[in-house]
Amino acid sequence: MTWRALRGRRPSPATPGIFRSLRRGAGLALAAITALCASASAGDGYEALRHAMVEQQVKQRGITKPEVLAAMEQVPRHLFVPDSARTDAYTDRPLALGQGRTVYQPYVVALMTSLLDLKHGDKVLEIGTGSGYHAAVLSRIARTVYSVEIVDVVASQASKRLSVLGYHNVEVRVGDGFQGWAEKAPFDAILLSAAPPTIPKPLLAQLRVGGKMVAPVGGFFQDLQVITKTADGLEKRTVIPVRLSPMKGKVQNGGR
Repeated sequence: MTWRALRGRRPSPATPGIFRSLRRGAGLALAAITALCASASAGDGYEALRHAMVEQQVKQRGITKPEVLAAMEQVPRHLFVPDSARTDAYTDRPLALGQGRTVYQPYVVALMTSLLDLKHGDKVLEIGTGSGYHAAVLSRIARTVYSVEIVDVVASQASKRLSVLGYHNVEVRVGDGFQGWAEKAPFDAILLSAAPPTIPKPLLAQLRVGGKMVAPVGGFFQDLQVITKTADGLEKRTVIPVRLSPMKGKVQNGGR
């Protein structure tokens, strides 16, 4: 698939409904999402729901890094899900987005973010943009987030959504995540939001020495792994078993 950077595109005119389209009406309604963003900032109850989400679903399960908790409380999760799922945006479960994409439950997002051990000057690569929610969370801690999404329309929607909501340190690119984003390497951290059967070698090559990769690795069920790149090789640690979305593209053919 041809690579294509999406940040900086001129937004298309707004149309009714957040998930109407770029193609036959499936895209993002910029006016609607801007209005919702203004509504949330004015105080319509979402702040209280976000705070409860962080306290009950994240903190009580052992995620204590202040920067991760702050990021989870800052990002308006309800603006990254379809209208039909908005009332469930802060519940303790994953939410379907369509196009085979899912927003993972808040605890999983917080755990994966925490395991990266991000610093404020870090450059992060994310594989699997989806709605852009996890990229938004990462962007509240890291200096820059580069996110690769294999489905064109999904990438376009996420890029517009992130731009409208002010996440200007996130750049989205259409492409096969197996190849990473070599032009922007090396990365201080790499997050795989989709699960490969084994870690693609190009991604390991793009991680700097001392950097960390967090990835669900396996088939139907996976192990959430933390991989640290050292001068002598790789150190791997398994955290918990998970079942997340499979990685698509070249990795499905064994990298061929």
